[in-house]
Amino acid sequence: MELITHVVFFKFKDPADMAKARDALLGLQGKIPQLRHLEVGVDVVRSQRYYDLALLAKFDSLDDLQAYQIHPDHQKVANYISEIRESVVAVDYES
Repeated sequence: MELITHVVFFKFKDPADMAKARDALLGLQGKIPQLRHLEVGVDVVRSQRYYDLALLAKFDSLDDLQAYQIHPDHQKVANYISEIRESVVAVDYES
């Protein structure tokens, strides 16, 4: 069975916000039933071309990914991060 892998990279206005954002994202674990796997990591290289934080999540289907994206707990975290991030990029693919 193929899963949907959701990868998101964040760059923050203030690097001091990375730990709070990481904790907020990790706090989604166990709150959203469709979320099968979650990893969140802070970049350790700290090069200018790198992003600050990465999220990797796995879902059983595109429908489950959509349910995650509109879930109230995800929306709360997404709204918080949108206020403190400089940029974001994402890729969703079958794995």
